[in-house]
Amino acid sequence: MKSEEPRHEGTRTHLNREQVLATAAALVKQHGPQGLTMRKLAAELGTAVTSIYWHVGNRESLLDALVERTVADLREIRPSGKTPDRRIVSVARALRRELRDHPHLVAMVHERGLTERMFLPAQRVLVHEVHAAGLRGARAAAAVRAVQVHVVGHVLVERNRERAPVQRPGEEELWTVETAEDDPELARALAAPVDPEALFTASVRALVAGLLGPGT
Repeated sequence: MKSEEPRHEGTRTHLNREQVLATAAALVKQHGPQGLTMRKLAAELGTAVTSIYWHVGNRESLLDALVERTVADLREIRPSGKTPDRRIVSVARALRRELRDHPHLVAMVHERGLTERMFLPAQRVLVHEVHAAGLRGARAAAAVRAVQVHVVGHVLVERNRERAPVQRPGEEELWTVETAEDDPELARALAAPVDPEALFTASVRALVAGLLGPGT
């Protein structure tokens, strides 16, 4: 997505719509939609509230513009890799990053009933790649949906885990050689902190390999 870092400068003489939206997006990312007020936005931009209205209208119009900006930015996801399976994994990883990096903006899109539209660009990229892998029809559609659901589900689990209270006992205490069925290496691995990126990559690779493999 485009840069969302607010700029801290003196009073602006040349303010444009994109600067307003970028700074508003940064405030939403930091404080949530409830933390975005026209006065706070004007203060961040070093301008008058009337100038904000001139560029983006009222607060509801501003939120609508942020939603459209988020939807548009997700169109920029592009696959990388030399084979369809690697390109599909790259799209899934990019989509996960976008959803994790902009949770409040994504929530705003969902609240306005535009979730399916937001995901359409990534779905179309996935369609192209599953076709390149030889899948067609219902099987291709199932593969596209499976990858999307996997990404969204993984992000939700990650966020819930991050917001959960500290667990006592934790995994480092629960996983011993005994509970791991006399497998010390397994016990050490399960007791170690989770690497969300590595876990997601491993899981989506396994999913894609199964989806693109010979049909049952």
